[in-house]
Amino acid sequence: MHKKEQYEEAGYYRNLGDIIRNYDSVLLFGPTEAKVELFNTLRKDLRFANIKIEIKHTGKMTEKQKYAFVKFYFSNRPLLVKSPIL
Repeated sequence: MHKKEQYEEAGYYRNLGDIIRNYDSVLLFGPTEAKVELFNTLRKDLRFANIKIEIKHTGKMTEKQKYAFVKFYFSNRPLLVKSPIL
């Protein structure tokens, strides 16, 4: 049973990784340690080496609180812009 849960979790993290690869900056937040596990998984993969990934511990939030938290977090940070290839 434990191996099945690990396999399902690894698949879930792979799916999240496929989404995260489309961004330059990512914020992982929440009340559990899953964000740290995902961060460690992503850092082992060189495809995520150029993506800025940050972790913030937060309490449990409603959807509106999550939206406000993310909006505030990214509105108070300088934008990361990839330079064009010349």
